[in-house]
Parts: sequence; C-alpha cells; structure tokens
Amino acid sequence: MGLGPDAEPAGRLGGAGARDDPIARDDPIAQLRADRAEASARGDPMASLCMLASVGGGEPRVRTLVLRDLNGTVAPESVPEGFAATGFGLFLNRTSPKFHEFGESGSVALLVYLPSLAVQYRLRCCLRPLSAQIVRESWQLRPSVPKRMDWLYERFPQSGVIGSREELVGLLQCSDPTDAPATAVGFVLNTDSVERLDLAQEDGIHDRRRYTVDGDGWIEEILVP
Repeated sequence: MGLGPDAEPAGRLGGAGARDDPIARDDPIAQLRADRAEASARGDPMASLCMLASVGGGEPRVRTLVLRDLNGTVAPESVPEGFAATGFGLFLNRTSPKFHEFGESGSVALLVYLPSLAVQYRLRCCLRPLSAQIVRESWQLRPSVPKRMDWLYERFPQSGVIGSREELVGLLQCSDPTDAPATAVGFVLNTDSVERLDLAQEDGIHDRRRYTVDGDGWIEEILVP
C-alpha cells in the first residue's frame, strides 16, 4: 500500500477503539503500543516489525527487524536527558554489520507501518545496550531456527557469503541450543521525536503529527501531510 496522497487506506475500526483513547493521543509511545496491539488483533503481519535505518561507511542502510516489547524490564537511568523511554528493544548478533553501524552513529531512524490501520510512525532514536541478563532471558523467547542461526554466526558471521542454500540448510540441521551465545546482544530504544501519519481519514486528508520530548511530556505539532 502506498503512502502518497492517492493511497486508499483501510477503513477505521468502528466504535471506541484503543487508537481513539485521549490518554494515548497525549503520549505517542502509548498510542504506538495501542496501535500495535490493535494491528496484532487484526492479524497484521507487520504488527511486531519495524524498519531500522542507520549509516555504515557513509552509506545509508535499512532493514526489517522484530521490535520487541521489553515490558518494563529496563531501568529509568538508561534514558539520557532530552529523550523519552519507548520500552522497545532490538536484539541482534555482534557479528552483524548493523552492530558496528550502531556504534558509528549517535542515532538511528525507526519506521513502523501498520497496513491494517493505515498508520505509520517514524521515530528518531538513540540506542543503549541492554544488560546481558535481559539479553539471555529474551533469547529464550526466540523461535527455534533463529536460535540455531545465532550459534551458526559463531562460525559464519551474519551477512557473510556461503557456498549454497543447501549448505546453509544442512548446517542448521542440529538440535536447538539451550543458551544464548556470547555474540547475542540487545539495545533499548529511546526517542526524542515521534511522527505519526494516519491515512485512514474519512475526508481523505491525512492526519500527520509530530511529537517532541519536552521535559517529562511532549509537544504536539500538526504537520502538512
């Protein structure tokens, strides 16, 4: 589905849904959580995903990742001044090129698009490392194949070249590991700017808003879509 002026978004959910909660509207992170929950209830395949952009070697890079809800496990001191906690995290492997890209840049751009709601979020974020304990506990929630992939990276770094698809499949024909490898890492996302674009407007005029951290709250601005 396109995001241009001629896009034809899905209709709004009838009744008083989570997206229309005035408390959520005052807090873009709370609204993002409500929107993701509603999208998940609708069976939206994008509900748990995000697109993350970073810079590596002077070139922009973007990829799709699982955006994990940390469920309040991160201490408040992990939030730098001028930022707000999102409560979301990313888990990856230290052998991945993006791990090194994160170290090169002070910030990353995060995009969440929920086709079932025709809603897009854009966040400017900084990354803080998660504790080894949180990484180990979260790793246990990973599906079987990603667990085996994490250990495969010990011998074949992520994004490296391999001889064939058949070789890759053969290397993964093993029992599931029980513990996370030392190369498993995670980051918590903190943000200072959130944009929300709602395409599902009855009058056809998209609703675009920017939220900027202001002390313990947010400044909301209406933007031209």
